[in-house]
Amino acid sequence: MSTKVRVWDLPTRVFHWALVACIVASVTTAQIGGQAMAWHFRSGYTVLSLLLFRIVWGVVGGRWSRFASFVYSPATVYRYLKGQGQPGHSIGHNPLGAASVLALLAFLLLQVASGLISDDEIATAGPFVQFVSGAIVNDATFYHTNVGKLILIGLIALHIGAILFYLFRKGENLVRPMIQGDKEVLIATESSRDDVRSRTLAAAVFLGCVALVTWLVSLAG
Repeated sequence: MSTKVRVWDLPTRVFHWALVACIVASVTTAQIGGQAMAWHFRSGYTVLSLLLFRIVWGVVGGRWSRFASFVYSPATVYRYLKGQGQPGHSIGHNPLGAASVLALLAFLLLQVASGLISDDEIATAGPFVQFVSGAIVNDATFYHTNVGKLILIGLIALHIGAILFYLFRKGENLVRPMIQGDKEVLIATESSRDDVRSRTLAAAVFLGCVALVTWLVSLAG
């Protein structure tokens, strides 16, 4: 008999969809160029704030949002690929999904970091260009515009492909829990904490991350 469990707390769900919106905005404004680049930087700063929040929330957030719940050893991933997964792997991020999430977070951080020190030598330069050498700026610009975005597109495509695979081949909707928060599970398990206190903590953490990013950017002013 299945039971309903709160897997994704509200802060994690808001983070997820806000990140999706910001990525779309970043890609769109980069393609438009010109005056839209001002919004490209704003969306980049927002992405950085969200990523910093997710790192903190991965330590103090709800049960299934914590890194401790979905950082698996290579041996566990290998056994999962061989079809030897555990029942608990289907609750939050399974070993493959966890690897995808961690890779996305890491490369998004790298993309934002490279953007902060990129310069198109026309009209747009990152706020921290003045603090690094020309060689580093050139390498960062090449990575940001030619390499990083392709890696992220590939990772996002894999992420979407996995969602579609689970939906049509396994009959498991991975998107619904990220909207509603709850998931039907077959084993007794702990729910993620998702009350007023935890949501207030999340808001405070995010505002702190925004303040930190704002302060860092102001140093370049």
